[in-house]
Amino acid sequence: MDEKLKEQFRAELMQDILPFWTGRMTDPEGGFRGRIDGLGVPDADAPKGLILNARILWTFSAAYAATGDESLRATAERAAREVIDRFIDPVHGGAWWSLDAQGRPLGRKKQFYAIAFAIYGLAEYHRATGDGEALVKAVELFHSIEAHSYDPSLGGYFEAAAEDWSPISDMRLSDKDRNDAKTMNTHLHILEGYSALYRVWPDGLLGERLRALIALFLNVITGPEGHLRLFFDENWKPQDEVRSFGHDIEASWLLCEAAGVLGDDALQVLVDQASKHIAAAAAEGLMPDGSMAYELDPATGRRDEDRHWWVQAETVVGCWKQYLLTGEELWRDRSLRCWDYIKEHLLCPDGEWYWSIKDGHPNTSDDRAGFWKCPYHNGRMCIEMLSSSSE
Repeated sequence: MDEKLKEQFRAELMQDILPFWTGRMTDPEGGFRGRIDGLGVPDADAPKGLILNARILWTFSAAYAATGDESLRATAERAAREVIDRFIDPVHGGAWWSLDAQGRPLGRKKQFYAIAFAIYGLAEYHRATGDGEALVKAVELFHSIEAHSYDPSLGGYFEAAAEDWSPISDMRLSDKDRNDAKTMNTHLHILEGYSALYRVWPDGLLGERLRALIALFLNVITGPEGHLRLFFDENWKPQDEVRSFGHDIEASWLLCEAAGVLGDDALQVLVDQASKHIAAAAAEGLMPDGSMAYELDPATGRRDEDRHWWVQAETVVGCWKQYLLTGEELWRDRSLRCWDYIKEHLLCPDGEWYWSIKDGHPNTSDDRAGFWKCPYHNGRMCIEMLSSSSE
């Protein structure tokens, strides 16, 4: 990648995305605000989510590691303290789903998707700073997932538990999701968190579980056409046929990264082949303007063509990774066309990105920053593209 293009990603990260989070999302009372709405107005009463805070932690830790900017380290430390001191349950272990606006436990369930992100952020913080407490907490959270979510009979991980780890009837990640025992999304981000932890703590059991997660994606979660199946019952029977193009393209490169940290050449060959298959399926969502549609339900023909911020960010990275993997210029062009779409349509004039482009217009009904709207997808896009060494 030439320096002019790298400078675009550097500027987007350092002059647009990160300053928004340090300047407008920092809570004077501690930690970070829970929400800024789609018009840029802070919500002082919004709850604070573990996912948001763990993703802030990962983003600023990774950005600090990439740039050496000490101001980024300070924000990463602020996020680490928020996760360790406020979200981690000192009685039962694991981490709570949410806090109220004053930082007190609110949503006390244990959603393993969210705990995986806490591992992801803490492991990256340790990697960037050498902080020993962060590694200890990440390892404790890994053992919590293994003790309370892992299915020893059929493999994989269940979705959620109550505060004391007892069974819970509503395991949904959000109101928009199905209430199923196992999901692709939780497994993808446990894989992501475990990959980050294995880089800094190459434990035998962790490596075994990471291999098993990769095998699940290759043999169970990925369908014959290359699309990821999204929802499963406890016996791994698929529960729907919806195609999520953003998750397809994201998984295509996260799986390669997971295999890479294990250092197994034979496994890497298998995963690289699967990656090409998944990415080709994801490309079915590419639009004529270079962007990526959200999803398709082949059972009904319903196609959601909103251009969500995170889907576009993952498309830039995923297509670029396919270019590095295959050497095919088509993937490079797809990556950079989507980046052009982002620059033209998704960047907010006063910082960060819109949630989506809906019917050709910026979506200001959904958050600019909040429970789900975090700096992780777009910040990671910039960091990954800056680390690229290929023309």
